[in-house]
Amino acid sequence: MSDDDRTIEELRDAALTAIAGAGSLEDLKQVRLEHAGDRSPLALANRSIGSMPAAERKSAGQRIGAARKAVSTELAARTEALEIEAEARMLVDEAVDVTLAYDRDPVGARHPVTTLDERIADVFVAMGWEVAEGPQVEAEWLNFDALNLGPDHPARTLQDTFWVAPSSDAKVLRTHTSPVQARAMLTREPPLYVVSPGRVFRTDELDATHTPVFHQVEGLAVDEGITMGHLKGTLDHFARSIFGAVSVTRFRPSYFPFTEPSAEFDLRCFVCDDEPDARATCRTCRGEGWIEWGGCGVVNPRVLVACGVDPKRYTGFAFGMGIDRSLMVRHGVADIRDLFDGDVRFPRPFGIEV
Repeated sequence: MSDDDRTIEELRDAALTAIAGAGSLEDLKQVRLEHAGDRSPLALANRSIGSMPAAERKSAGQRIGAARKAVSTELAARTEALEIEAEARMLVDEAVDVTLAYDRDPVGARHPVTTLDERIADVFVAMGWEVAEGPQVEAEWLNFDALNLGPDHPARTLQDTFWVAPSSDAKVLRTHTSPVQARAMLTREPPLYVVSPGRVFRTDELDATHTPVFHQVEGLAVDEGITMGHLKGTLDHFARSIFGAVSVTRFRPSYFPFTEPSAEFDLRCFVCDDEPDARATCRTCRGEGWIEWGGCGVVNPRVLVACGVDPKRYTGFAFGMGIDRSLMVRHGVADIRDLFDGDVRFPRPFGIEV
């Protein structure tokens, strides 16, 4: 073997050793520049062929070409191997551990007052009723006068009502959602079946059973031939839809300015079902067998006249109850303040019911 052959072989072997020793694609890039680049020893040797005697050029070209081919082949093989290794490391380094605890961030929940509000609306929409809404800052006439609450009625005093300044505007924070019913009668022709859930305001002290801001749902039906029987059937269906199939209501005579006759209505306890043995230890109804739920009655003719409805042709019934109280009874919530304290732990057990 001539000295030239030995030199070419040494250059080739040095390049192959460097390629095999490259531990990364970046290292291999540097090796490529040093042993296969335009300024590498083998590239310079290839350029020197032109200055050789003609008789030696063919042999030199074959030797140098074979060496460069061997280096190029090894570079390609090593590049492929390092790319596979890099991808394998990437899969490990960038892997997502899907076994991590799912509850590291607290799961959100809808507020139960909202979900019960919507469930109640769904019950009446399924019966063909319409959901009606109105403003929370309401005209005094709609909140009181249109509902047969005269100027001297005690509900108008500061003991019950938030008045909005200036007093000359005659505006209040609505004390019930009944003004929505008045608006419905003033703007629509009977037959009329509307349910009006919403937020209301009264100057009550905040305690375990009272709050100055709470939620009501009221219903109004105005049509020809409406009776107390229709009211009773509606409330029984409503009770079964919210509290279960065994629930029924009962009426107790009462007085409301906007209905005549009027009644308080109670819900038969859906836990003990008014059975004597179970009733004695029932915590839901406290042994009464019945749970006070709301007020109702036949719409007073004066209210119909004030709202432009002919009382000789049409009659109607109305009812109202607290959504917050219904929620407390339905789920055994002892303190109404728990509903509105803003503790994110409270609604979590109720989930994201829709």
